[in-house]
Amino acid sequence: MSYCRFSSDDFQCDVYVYESCLGGWEIHVAGSRYVFQEPLPPVIACTDENAEAFMARIRKVSDMVDQAGQEDIGLPCDGESFNERSPAECANRLIYLRELGYRVPQQAIDALLEEAA
Repeated sequence: MSYCRFSSDDFQCDVYVYESCLGGWEIHVAGSRYVFQEPLPPVIACTDENAEAFMARIRKVSDMVDQAGQEDIGLPCDGESFNERSPAECANRLIYLRELGYRVPQQAIDALLEEAA
């Protein structure tokens, strides 16, 4: 199970985080980011009432990814990987990466801290 992937938050995530089958928690840091030609469409919650609009948004974002360019992130940990010994250490590394300027989803940090508790 991953806590987040590069595709999380409409490809606005700079880390891929998961518990490794070899032990520990893996963090892979992106070296580049997508650069969209236009702003992302507003988020639509997935409900029975708006399933068609939700799917249309997914298709729109997918098309935007296909047309997007990429740019180097330019921060100190670009392209690096880390293996942390515990969920708490993994959460702390993610907090550090966020403080450096990487885009890290709060829900990934929260899930790791909850697991550590």
